Amino acid sequence: MVTTHQLAHASFTIYQDVKRPEFWTNYFGVEPDMQSIRGQFRTTPSGRTSKYPARIGVWSVDSKGHVQSNLLAPHLRYLVERLALPRSDLPELLKRTGAQMRFFCYWDNESGDRVPDVPDDIRTMMEAMGGTVEIDEYQ
Repeated sequence: MVTTHQLAHASFTIYQDVKRPEFWTNYFGVEPDMQSIRGQFRTTPSGRTSKYPARIGVWSVDSKGHVQSNLLAPHLRYLVERLALPRSDLPELLKRTGAQMRFFCYWDNESGDRVPDVPDDIRTMMEAMGGTVEIDEYQ
């Protein structure tokens, strides 16, 4: 059976309410794929307005559509390069704004025999900057 969708992709997300999304856009020099401001309605990926206001501020960049691979490593390396990570001032900035950041990885494992391939150097880098790597596995 041939799949019509990728079996992996990743996003880099910052959650916080102190700085507006434009702050993170300027900081990284990258337009987000998704953003929201706490208490405001946002445009969904389908182009509609959300039914409920955002519960937290979000700034997010996704690898989907930019990387063609069923492995996580190329998606994560793309995000690292696009965002110029690591950044020495980012841990203090996260602390000052009360922000949390993560790589969120989609991993399709319907076959049950796939093992997520998060490179050790990327996991170590995220932990050193105060972030996490999370995998959402679908079976």
